[in-house]
Formats: sequence, C-alpha cells, structure tokens
Amino acid sequence: MTAYYRPLVQHGTNKPAGAVPLAGQELWFAHVEALERSGSVEIVPVQEVPEASLTRLTAPRAPIAGLDMTQPQIMGILNATPDSFSDGGVHNSVDAARIAAKHMVAHGATILDIGGESTRPGAAFVPANEEIERTQPLIRAIRAETDALISIDTRKVAVAKVAHEAGAGLINDVSGFTYDAQLAPFCAEIKAPVCVMHMQGDPSTMQDDPKYDNVLLDVYDFLEGQIEKLEALGLPRELIVVDPGIGFGKNEAHNLELLRNLSLFHGLGCPILLGVSRKGFIGQIGKEPRKDARAPGSIAVALSGLSQGVQIIRVHDVAETAQALRLWAAVR
Repeated sequence: MTAYYRPLVQHGTNKPAGAVPLAGQELWFAHVEALERSGSVEIVPVQEVPEASLTRLTAPRAPIAGLDMTQPQIMGILNATPDSFSDGGVHNSVDAARIAAKHMVAHGATILDIGGESTRPGAAFVPANEEIERTQPLIRAIRAETDALISIDTRKVAVAKVAHEAGAGLINDVSGFTYDAQLAPFCAEIKAPVCVMHMQGDPSTMQDDPKYDNVLLDVYDFLEGQIEKLEALGLPRELIVVDPGIGFGKNEAHNLELLRNLSLFHGLGCPILLGVSRKGFIGQIGKEPRKDARAPGSIAVALSGLSQGVQIIRVHDVAETAQALRLWAAVR
C-alpha cells in the first residue's frame, strides 16, 4: 500500500543529528508521519523515508517568475468582480485597482492575483468575453506601474491568453486544469508558471454537502495526478505551484484537517500556496460575521501555514499580514 510522508516540521538552530531541511528552507524535520489509506499512521525517522520521497521533501524549490521560494511570499487579491464574497465591486475600475495594487506592493505583496469571475460558493458562471473585459484593462494598467508578478485567476484559456499578452506571468486555475481542456496545453506551450488548485465540484455547487474518503489524501492524489498531466504536456514541475483549495468543496472539518497537515503537500515537490483570507470558516470559528473584519483570524491561519513551510500566502489584507509576518519571523 502507498505510503504518504508528512514532515513533522521544526525550527531553530539546535537540530538533532540527521535533521534535514524542508524544501530548502530554514525549517527542518527529523521525523515524518507515515500515512496509509488503511488508516495506518506511524512516526518514523527521516532515515526510513524512501530516497525519492525524501528528495522531494527536502530539495529547494526553484524560483517562480524570479521569486525566491525559500522565503514567504505574499499574494495580494484584486477581484475585478461585482460579486466576490468579500470585496466584490471594490476593485472593478481601473483606477481603483491601480491604486490598490500600488498600496499592496508598497506594503509587501510580491504577487498580485487578478480575477474576473467570482468563485465564492454559489457564484454564477461568467462568460470569457466578460471576464476579459473585467481583467485585461486592470492588468495593463498595473503592469505599467509595477514589476510585481501578476497572476490571472481564471479557468478559461481565452482569458489566460489575453491576460498573458497584457502582462500576467502566472496562471492560477481554481479548477486545477479540469475545466478547460485547452488551458494546460497553452501554459505548457508558453512555459508559464501555474498554480494548480483542488476544488470538488464547481463554485455553484461545491458547498452542497462535500464528501471525501480521506480529504487529506484525496486532495494530495488529485494534485499529484494533475502535476503529472502537466509534466506530460511539457510543463516542468519547477513551474508548478499547488494549492489544497481551502473552502472549495470542503466543510469546516475538511478545512481544519488540511490545515493541520499542510506539510504533507511538500511531498509533491512544488511550492505550496495557501488561500484562507476572510473565508467562511474563519468567520464561523472566529465569531466574526463581517467578512472585511476577519484579518486577525486570516493572519492566524496564514502564520500557522508558514510554520509548516507554505511558500505563498494569498491575502486581502496585505499590510496587516506583512506586519504580522515580520514579527513572526523576528521572534523565530
């Protein structure tokens, strides 16, 4: 039976003999949790991990569009939509988006993620031409003012092509390249960095009683399968980022299980993106119904992810997150 290896991540300069780095970072581990679908769980030293698996867990990640993946990176969210769950209508003019982008970059964002189709639970489908009309002018305006990496949050090849021509350098597909069969070949052709996210169902139905055999291993297997498909098309693993898709076709228990075990996904050999900002479970657990007042809870979960070696955190509240990250790093 296949074994999955979750590093038990540590930090600090006092390391036991045999400790190894996590994905080329200052974080390290000396033991892993070996998991099987049978339910078997065993703590074993790194010396018992197969060489190929250990290499994926320890090897430094290649830079993504020039960004150092041994240091945390902040992705700022710019939704050019009227109906996104948290900030719909806030950035859907060129001037508003341009000003917001400059503010985010000035306060620590190294990536700007621009989306023209809401993927909140229950969201309706947006035609590609409408998505292009929302995103292309914003990308052009922002590209003219900053060198920050621009990400296009889309699942449609037509949108990705226009966004790439306008200056987007990363394709972030919430469907994990399952929606548009032409998107993956396009990304492979132009050798664009991509983010592969897991989502059960689609935005209109994904929260209708989601179920898994084992949410942690099911998400891992999906991401591994999609990485292999992209590699077969000619896109190197070094250009692939993975996102477990917190809140996308997952209930509160699923989200917490994934968050407790994020370090497992280092076994995919790719940088990990974590997007939890202002999501529903943060409001539920944190007892905050106002979406734009969930920065404290969002930051708490983001820092927990960073402690497990997550390389990119996707956030609405860039300045507040960057401040927290600086203090977190200083204390550690």
